[in-house]
Amino acid sequence: MSLTIWHNPRCTKSRETLELLRSRGIEPTIREYLKQPPSRAEVETLIGQLGGDPTALIRDGEPEFKKLGKKKAGLAKADIAKVIAAAPILLQRPVVVSGQRAIIGRPPEAVLALVK
Repeated sequence: MSLTIWHNPRCTKSRETLELLRSRGIEPTIREYLKQPPSRAEVETLIGQLGGDPTALIRDGEPEFKKLGKKKAGLAKADIAKVIAAAPILLQRPVVVSGQRAIIGRPPEAVLALVK
C-alpha cells in the first residue's frame, strides 16, 4: 500500500497520524509541504481527492488567512488552491493520500479508512 502524508512535524495531529500509520506497519512517503510547497495544480488535485467541502482544507485561524480579509465559506475551489499555494501554512494538516482518495487526519484515526 502506497500512502503519502502531507506532514508538518511541528503539528501534534500530524505527528500522531504518522505514528498511527507506523504502528500499523505502514511507512508512508512524507511530504513536508512547508519545505516542498505545493503548486496550485497540486492543491486542486488534493481538493478533488478529498471530495466534500473544499474549505475543510484551509486553516482560517492562521494570521496569513486573516490578512486576506476573506471568509472561508466564501472561497471557491480555485481560490482555495491559489491561497494555499501562496501560503502553504494554510493547508489543514495532516492530509493522507492513497491513490485517488485523500483524508484529513483530524482526528488521526480518520485516515484509517484509507488502509482498510
